[in-house]
Amino acid sequence: MNQRRIAAIVVGVLLATGLVGLSPAAGANAAAPARYAPKIDPRDFGGAVDNPWFPLVPGTRWTYAVKTAHGTEANTVEVTHETREILGVTSVVVHDVVRVGDRVTEETFDWYAQDRRGNVWYFGEDTKEFAKNGKVSTEGSWESGVDNAYPGIIMKAKPRPGVTYREEYYRGHAEDTARVLGVHAAVKVRAGSYRDAVKTQELTRLEPKIVEHKYYARGVGIVLEVLVKGGVERAELTDYSTP
Repeated sequence: MNQRRIAAIVVGVLLATGLVGLSPAAGANAAAPARYAPKIDPRDFGGAVDNPWFPLVPGTRWTYAVKTAHGTEANTVEVTHETREILGVTSVVVHDVVRVGDRVTEETFDWYAQDRRGNVWYFGEDTKEFAKNGKVSTEGSWESGVDNAYPGIIMKAKPRPGVTYREEYYRGHAEDTARVLGVHAAVKVRAGSYRDAVKTQELTRLEPKIVEHKYYARGVGIVLEVLVKGGVERAELTDYSTP
């Protein structure tokens, strides 16, 4: 999934006080009324994205079955061998495709990079949604450094229960934040059973009535995403392969 497939419907948690922007070295989990504006220094980044709960090895492929109130979708995500430089940081390009039957309904290229402490940052996405009438929408696209958009942390180096962090920031368009609910969750999906998974909750100021839970398995990444409030959607891992 766009490792964030449901984010097209659900986007993260915005606390009433807001979240402060911090440098990668300081982290991004403190609350403050100041506007979010993390200072990105390319020297704080480098190397492979090998966070245990969000590893991005080129050639890795995830397949998800997504059930919604309208039917079933197939979602494939693959880490490409391509990179993209954003704000001076070399980001890994992840290719995400959603299909309903044989028809591609969404295609996205997501950009991620890991800082030297092990936090994985999300730098934006180039996305297209394809309607049945042939129209193409790029409304969900955004890039850090463009139009006052900023990257956020998609997975902490050391996730701890209660920690909150902003996953992205493009005011009025993408304001995902997450809160770690636990780090010892047990989860069973078609691809297998996993223990000690990181469980997060995502909400958003833009859609405050929607709540989503995500499960990240060590060495795999996202294995399950479930809307627990505000809709019906479940995306579970059905197949996982590494190069």
